[in-house]
Amino acid sequence: MKKLKKTIIVMLTIVFAAALFAGCGSSNSNSGDEQKGQNALERVKKAGVLKVGLEDSFPPMEFRDNQNVLKGFDIDMANAIGKKLGVKTQFVGTEFNGIILALNSGKFDVIISGLSIDEKRKKQIDFSQPYIQNAQIIVTKSGNEAIKTSKDLAGKKVGVGLGTTSEKVVQTLQGIKEVKKYDKTTEELQDLLIGRIDAVIVDEPVGKYYISSPDKKGKYTVLNEKLTNEPMGVGFKKGDKELETAVQKALDELKKDGTMSKISTKWFGEDIYK
Repeated sequence: MKKLKKTIIVMLTIVFAAALFAGCGSSNSNSGDEQKGQNALERVKKAGVLKVGLEDSFPPMEFRDNQNVLKGFDIDMANAIGKKLGVKTQFVGTEFNGIILALNSGKFDVIISGLSIDEKRKKQIDFSQPYIQNAQIIVTKSGNEAIKTSKDLAGKKVGVGLGTTSEKVVQTLQGIKEVKKYDKTTEELQDLLIGRIDAVIVDEPVGKYYISSPDKKGKYTVLNEKLTNEPMGVGFKKGDKELETAVQKALDELKKDGTMSKISTKWFGEDIYK
C-alpha cells in the first residue's frame, strides 16, 4: 500500500510539474504575441519594412507592365511613404474581395490599393484622410451610341469588380439584364472590348487611364456621368493608431513638398492637388 501511495505521489508530482512548465511556456508565448500587437509602428520600424496590401490589376493605381514590373500611382506613393518612415516598402498581392480580411488577419500592415472610403468599410478598418477624390463612372466600347447615361444600361450586361464599390452602385440601377463580377479590372475591360458585356462601372482614375494610354486610346468611351463621390484612403487595422498617425504625417509632408503633385502628373497627366 505504501509503495502504491508513493508511486501515485511521484506521478502527480510529474504531472503537476509538466503542467506548470507548459503554463509558463504558454504565458511567455502570449506575452510575445501581445507585445507584437501593441504598437504597429514600432513593429514596422523594427522590421525595417512596411508591408502594403494591394490588388495588382487596377491601372493606373497599381498594375504590372509587360515585364511583370509592379507600378502605378499607389506604388509610387507607398514607396514615398516608406521613405518618410525610414523603412523599405514590400507589396503583398491580394484579391481585392478579401483584402480587408487579409489586413485584419495580419497579412500586411496597411492597404494602399485604390480603396474607397465608405461607411461599411469604416466599421471594419480605419482610414487615413482621403488622398484622391474618386467617383464611379461608366465605360463603354468606342462606337457604342446606345449607352449615353446610366438609364441606358437597362436591358444591358454590365461588368463590375468583385468586392468593389461599383458592385454596390450597380445594385441601385434599374432594369440591368445581367451583372458580371470580376476579380480583376483588366479582365472586365477586356471582356467589354470583345463584346461579352456592354458596359463597365469602374473607378474614375481607371477609366480615364484606359482612354488615354497609347495602347488603349480610341478603344473606350468614358461617359460624363458620375454615379458616386467616394474618396480613396489608406486602410489600417483598427487600433493601429500610431502607424496611422505616422502615415498621415508622411502623406501631409508629401503633399506639402510637391511629391504627390509629381506622382499625380506622372499617372494622371495633371496635378490633382492644385
